[in-house]
Amino acid sequence: MSSDDLSVLDVFLRTVGDDLGLDVGGPAGADTALGDLPGWDSLNLLRLVALLEESGHRVPVHRLLEAHSLRDIHTLVKEYG
Repeated sequence: MSSDDLSVLDVFLRTVGDDLGLDVGGPAGADTALGDLPGWDSLNLLRLVALLEESGHRVPVHRLLEAHSLRDIHTLVKEYG
């Protein structure tokens, strides 16, 4: 996990893409529905939860389940610090 600041959208997207092995499509992919991301599945959601927790971001899982896009998740990361 990079020590970069995940509150910055570009850093968040790059980190998620690299660590989860997803092609998030750069900043334009932030608004793509999670189900439309190539390779997105429930396992990647669990991996994302672990990634966030390892980086010190404790976003409640029930809030992540409500997210529709990576931008939504990024907003939660900023909200919960």
